[in-house]
Amino acid sequence: MKFSDNEQMIGILSGAGAYFLWGILPLYWKLVGQVPSEEVLAHRIIWSFAFMIIILIVLRKLTTFKIELLGIFRQPKKLAAIAFASVFITINWYAFIWAVNHDHVIQTSLGYYINPLISVLLGILFLRERLSFWQLISFALATIGVLNLVFRFGEIPWVSLILAMSFGLYGLLKKKARLGALTGLTIETLFITPFALIYLMTVRTSMADAMYLEDATLFGLLLGAGIVTAVPLLLFASGANRISLSMIGFLQYIAPTLMLIQGVFLYGESFTSVHLVSFALIWAALVIFTLARTKLFRRIEPRSFQRKHSLES
Repeated sequence: MKFSDNEQMIGILSGAGAYFLWGILPLYWKLVGQVPSEEVLAHRIIWSFAFMIIILIVLRKLTTFKIELLGIFRQPKKLAAIAFASVFITINWYAFIWAVNHDHVIQTSLGYYINPLISVLLGILFLRERLSFWQLISFALATIGVLNLVFRFGEIPWVSLILAMSFGLYGLLKKKARLGALTGLTIETLFITPFALIYLMTVRTSMADAMYLEDATLFGLLLGAGIVTAVPLLLFASGANRISLSMIGFLQYIAPTLMLIQGVFLYGESFTSVHLVSFALIWAALVIFTLARTKLFRRIEPRSFQRKHSLES
């Protein structure tokens, strides 16, 4: 096997490993289900920051972190982007933890299936990106899938939409800020760690109480929240540098698929024929969306869109 083939295989395994770990995160949050979601979130922020500092020290990237941090404070726009990114990732983490511990795992799955489409929509609105014909079709199918849930059940899947929008906005702001994956997460958690500590000290009588030190198992699980946050990110960073965006696009559906399987078969959440229709529409949308830029799909799209492609190129 050639060196490049080895690199690609490492990239695929790393990327798949990252999405696999993200996909089974509901199992982990269920283990700390007796702790209020707000406190789990605070621990996740604090221990993620602590673990990322350790990682930067081990990888000898602490100097890079300091340089990027100082650079951010010299650029008000970049500082604002990373500050808002910290807010949106906090919202995303909280919504996910809350949803898992309130038996809405299927909604988390739906949220992460919708997320790629939301990210492209934000690209159109804020980065002036253009959609191809087949991408428009994929958006229409996904919209019909969501509306099917709304009209058949009479309620909006808020958890799914909050997860998709918050992560989409987070990605948009990260693109604006242009930070490395490792230093980016460290800086984001640095910004919100003081608020997490203040919150824990407000709701608990002492630091020992806030850290759940009287229960060694629970303390270990809460501390591990930092590890389960950082490890997939490290794997993703390793994979993203070795494989194409199209491959990442395929791999990213591992996570919501695993969440859906857990919600239905492990936690017994309701999955009716209405859910099946909506998910089928969204799955079809994602297949079309993933293949939209291929030569085959470009050849069979309307001529007016083909002319647009030729003008753009």
